[in-house]
Amino acid sequence: MRVAIIGGGAAGFFAAITVKESYPGSSVTIFEKGAVPLSKVKITGGGRCNLTNSSPSIEELSLAYPRGGRQMRGLLREFDNFDTINWFESRGVPLVTQEDGCIFPASQDSQSIIDSLVGRAKSLGVVISTGMEVSSLSKAPDDMLELHFKDDIIQPALFEKVIVTTGGSPKRRSLDWLAALDHKIESPVPSLFSFNLPGDSITELMGVVVEDVILSLEGSKLKSAGALLITHWGVSGPAILKLSSYGARLLNEMGYNFKIHINWVNQPDSSKISGELNQIIQMSPNKQLYSVRPYGIPSRLWRYLLWRCELKEDKKWCEIGKKGVNLLTDALSNDIHRVNGKSSYKEEFVTCGGVSLSSVNISTLESKYVKNLYFAGEVLDIDAITGGYNLQCAWTTGYVAGKLRSGK
Repeated sequence: MRVAIIGGGAAGFFAAITVKESYPGSSVTIFEKGAVPLSKVKITGGGRCNLTNSSPSIEELSLAYPRGGRQMRGLLREFDNFDTINWFESRGVPLVTQEDGCIFPASQDSQSIIDSLVGRAKSLGVVISTGMEVSSLSKAPDDMLELHFKDDIIQPALFEKVIVTTGGSPKRRSLDWLAALDHKIESPVPSLFSFNLPGDSITELMGVVVEDVILSLEGSKLKSAGALLITHWGVSGPAILKLSSYGARLLNEMGYNFKIHINWVNQPDSSKISGELNQIIQMSPNKQLYSVRPYGIPSRLWRYLLWRCELKEDKKWCEIGKKGVNLLTDALSNDIHRVNGKSSYKEEFVTCGGVSLSSVNISTLESKYVKNLYFAGEVLDIDAITGGYNLQCAWTTGYVAGKLRSGK
């Protein structure tokens, strides 16, 4: 059995390895259009490779997928995060888990993951062919599939099975060859990006990190929580990336021009924030505003919020009155900023969209329209928030597709 894998990323390698382990007599070739395979794995997690997450259950794990979560529940029952951990550790790659649940190789170097995948693939006899871009696929007699390459010098090739793992792309036309085979394509749009705040004075606080904020998107029910980083162009960090993932399509429709509301102290009940401020007034009435920071928020941010409220730093707490308490409560619980534009978060860039799950038999990941054609990874309309979940999707879907089971 001749099997082609189109795309040399995480899902492609995992699918290729699964095919060879499941069908030892098969001939498997990975066709990668770039010069170097697994290039995205190389940079993910800041070059450390956040390969999965320690979520304790499949139900919790599936909640990390704004698109495809329901389908991932079934797929994860075949290969979940604990299977991922066991797979790499049993092949000599020790892993470590951070407090936030993110799992990395103990080496803190993505090359450990790359070496493991490439080493295993080569040991099984998988052929890795770089600089080979597939331009189209056509049906051939006896349910064979014929691959055509962008370089006209390269002759078309026939395969019994093909797994498409080309990853995500913000350009819909890159999936035209799959649409031509009757697959529904969900328009690709960016996900996991930071927000630009042009002209906003908060950018003067670049480098400030607030560990636990609540974010909401004005005019919607979308919320996220986590750490926020203030940058010279706007805001980034896990809370921002999560919100960009949850609202990927909506934010695209808005033209990336919208308002965000920031609760700097992760306290949704504003009355409790007022109570905290009034307690400071009772306990430290003669201290200056700047010297006592509620909830221990960063000093530069506190100074900025005082300025936003037009309260002088050397003013005493006992002098701010009810109006001052209300102003500070609002600043801490509902600080509003206008976003105008986005910035690609290169280490975690993900595309929302791709081959619609309605075009795929979700239990096998075989196409409903082309027999012996399978999909895995980000080419599918499945994507997740930051935290190792997108790579987990690559391992899971690569494994399921690599079993090469018929959907009928």
